[in-house]
Amino acid sequence: MIETIYIEAALRQHPRAQHTIQRYSTARVICCEHYAEVFNPSAQNFRLQKIKPALIIAEKHNKYVLPAPDAYGIGMQHNYYFSHMLNCLYDCRYCFLQGRFASANYVWFVNYEDFSQAIQETVAEHQSESVGFYSGYDCDSLALESVTGFAGYFLDVFRQLPTAWLELRSKSPYTRVLLQQQPFNNCVVAYSFTPEPINQAIEYKVPPNQARIKSMNKVQQHGWSIGLRFDPLIYCDNYRALYCQLFHEVFSSIDVDGVHSVSLGPFRLPDRYMRKLKKLYPQEKLLASTFEVKQGMASYPQQLEDEMMDFVTSELSKHIPQQKLFPCVN
Repeated sequence: MIETIYIEAALRQHPRAQHTIQRYSTARVICCEHYAEVFNPSAQNFRLQKIKPALIIAEKHNKYVLPAPDAYGIGMQHNYYFSHMLNCLYDCRYCFLQGRFASANYVWFVNYEDFSQAIQETVAEHQSESVGFYSGYDCDSLALESVTGFAGYFLDVFRQLPTAWLELRSKSPYTRVLLQQQPFNNCVVAYSFTPEPINQAIEYKVPPNQARIKSMNKVQQHGWSIGLRFDPLIYCDNYRALYCQLFHEVFSSIDVDGVHSVSLGPFRLPDRYMRKLKKLYPQEKLLASTFEVKQGMASYPQQLEDEMMDFVTSELSKHIPQQKLFPCVN
């Protein structure tokens, strides 16, 4: 899977780096002084790199924990995100990461202990108030777990922090690390879905919904709280029928009482990211749709956005209590 590994010279002997290099013994290993030398140059071919991304092993030096966007939240009093990786295994055409980053390579920050310390300090700042930490903002929380060991490490961290909530958001059917550990209350394993025809059309490399629903069922039966994420909502002519079918498939396969939260949100991208995506994928029908730009954000026309949010909210309310439903609208 990984043919090229870049590594910051200072990390050459880091245990996590050493383990990964030994695991991918046939990979080409290239040293650099700082990951930005490889990741940040603008004259890179994102589409070409996405075919076989390299892994960049790096160290993060600051801003381990950042305030989450205003619309991000599933009931906690304070919300933050942290990113052990930049970029995603999957290739969804609507993903903002393709507009945000010049490179499709994966950056993996291996200094987990510094993240852990920052998380503990953030929790201490809020004393006994609930604090949410979201790990799936700049990457998928579980898709590369076999490489990074991220969830295995941070589950142990949050197990000791009862007022801190960890959300592992993913489109991956990977379950091993979750089934090997004893569940605890303040972790939500959140699965993102779009209707299967949309998944097949624009969510490249993402496993089918049924594979993820099966994994979600296993995780829930093992005792973990699960979350459902329908964000972004994607428009097509028969979106009403498709989302109704999706909700039937999902809710008929799980125990609703074991669902911690359900969130949904409209399709929105910073306009500068949208322009970049259109250049990357000029033939993509999704990006050729009619969008409005409001305050620098590209989105469906307001009437259509409202219509979709109202319809999906109404349908979800047939399956889930209102207090577990969290619309994400800026």
